[in-house]
Amino acid sequence: MPLAGPAAAPAEPEGLRTLEAELAQAARRTWAQLPAADVAAAVEAGTISAATQASEELTATRAGQPLVGDQPAPPGGAAHAATIEVAAAAAAIQRQGLPPTATDPVDWSGFGTVIPVLAGSPGAGASVLAAVLADVLQLAQLRVLLVDPADPPRSGLAAATRSLGPWLAHPHPHVHIRFSWRAQALLARLETSLPVLAPGMVPPPRFWHPPVQQLHATVVDLGHDPWRVTAHPLSGAGAWLRRGTPQPRPVLVVRPSRPSLLHAEQVLARLDHWISCAAAAAPAQLVVMGAKRWPDGVAGAAGRRVSALLDEAVFLPHDPDLAAAGVTAAVTPPRLRQAITPVLRRWGLLPDTAGKSRRSSTRGRS
Repeated sequence: MPLAGPAAAPAEPEGLRTLEAELAQAARRTWAQLPAADVAAAVEAGTISAATQASEELTATRAGQPLVGDQPAPPGGAAHAATIEVAAAAAAIQRQGLPPTATDPVDWSGFGTVIPVLAGSPGAGASVLAAVLADVLQLAQLRVLLVDPADPPRSGLAAATRSLGPWLAHPHPHVHIRFSWRAQALLARLETSLPVLAPGMVPPPRFWHPPVQQLHATVVDLGHDPWRVTAHPLSGAGAWLRRGTPQPRPVLVVRPSRPSLLHAEQVLARLDHWISCAAAAAPAQLVVMGAKRWPDGVAGAAGRRVSALLDEAVFLPHDPDLAAAGVTAAVTPPRLRQAITPVLRRWGLLPDTAGKSRRSSTRGRS
């Protein structure tokens, strides 16, 4: 009778599939209602830890260093521990923010006017627009909070402040929110000690309110993963899209290209159900990044949902310095701020100086 072959190692395809299945079961045991996206992120954390452990053991072996206890650690030990930590953190944070019913409006008064900035496609420029909006408002002497709920390594606002602030909120032992100054605006960014930030580990909005006076406006950079955000906008980063009082004013950001408009249509399609059941606010503004007008033949690619926003679309011109450096602690270029200012005036966040000028001119002629 032939001898059975050795069990597949975790690095081999069959062994990796077995390990991932075991990790998925471990993640689901933390909370029966843990969403699939959080299970996937927890498994990812486990496989990263398994790979790190294997690399450390290989390095030690090549260097002739003895392993702890002269025996390698169990192959799945570090992987299971990391998976359970990420899944448990996601479960604990989500349970703190789940709404009693999907149609209950949120009281946004403590945040002022909430402006979620949603990317319609990868690399659309949501982080740039979020910084531009925050800069316009802070230069008008308004109290502004800029929220960045992205996984720290994927953040578009990682360099948006000159230094890290000392204020921390602690929704969970492994998840922190750090408040730093961007000129006169506050920037709130996530920090975690875990290898992966699962979607459910993004704290609900109430944890993001800073220890300052009443805010005039809160700008939220939701561009890091629009496909995931729009799948379930009742928890995690998507919670900033929930309807309430005052009503949030989501902004959809696209590039002046046919692929970007096609992607944006699919993002809005995922939001349809939540908007129709009054759980989420519909996009209030379309912003086109990196252009002064639509290139020939591009606007015609817009689907039914994006087409409804085309007439009021605002164009922010291309800025080579910003494109090369990304968002830094420096104030965003004036011509980008000027392009978006009329929208903020229309929403009542800035004074209507044009209206005042017209009235003054009329009084002068009388």
